[in-house]
Amino acid sequence: MNIPKQPLNQRIFKYSLTSLIVVSAIWSASGLEITLDRILNAPAQIATLVGAMFPLDLSSEAFERIIPKVFESLFIAWAGTVIGAIFSFPISFLAANNITIGSVNRVIKQILNGIRAFPELILAFVFLPITGLGPLTGTLAVGIHSIGTLGKLSSEVIEGIDEGPLESIKASGGSKINELTFGVIPQVMSTITSYWLYRFEINLRASAVLGVVGAGGVGQELINQLRFRDFPRAGTVLICTIVLVLTADTISAAIRNRIIKGKTIKS
Repeated sequence: MNIPKQPLNQRIFKYSLTSLIVVSAIWSASGLEITLDRILNAPAQIATLVGAMFPLDLSSEAFERIIPKVFESLFIAWAGTVIGAIFSFPISFLAANNITIGSVNRVIKQILNGIRAFPELILAFVFLPITGLGPLTGTLAVGIHSIGTLGKLSSEVIEGIDEGPLESIKASGGSKINELTFGVIPQVMSTITSYWLYRFEINLRASAVLGVVGAGGVGQELINQLRFRDFPRAGTVLICTIVLVLTADTISAAIRNRIIKGKTIKS
């Protein structure tokens, strides 16, 4: 069986792109001082660190310190998601090009892009001098970043709606508010809600990291234990964090699947 050869220009493009990726990877590794020796020694160093964490510190004193911080991360993630959902929902309509005029949605989209350009850690550093150390800083950082992400995703969902119901409402004399209330929102609400839940999963991980810079959450407890070389208690913090994230992910994924299946059956 003769396999047809690709055209010359396609082969040149494929090999050029592959070479560019390989060269870029090597250049990046050299800039970060990633050597073969460090790569080969990494597994042994990781094994030493993990071995130092066992047996875990399962004392009541450890859990009295860790559990409140774990729930603090959960509260930061949930509050940040609520902030993102509340503010991004109306903004997403302004960013949708099939709902608002071109100049308005272009400006709103650029604002959302600007918000998303700053990671939660950078936002936390910005808020630290204003709100100080603690969970409020983490909540604001997570919430504002969620506005940018959820606003962008929700606007794309709105732009993909079926225009048929809107035309029917308009033909029957319905107002713009009627079009949004009965034509747009019922079509997009299930998908947007699933995005909110997925964003909560992301925010939970982010809230655990924000504690490293003093923005509340379990990351603050982890960095404290590592600073004092209390590796068994640091291991307990890690295990509790993993259990929290896996539990939240499982529950959130089950709810999202139920929403998506319900939408499919309904349609």
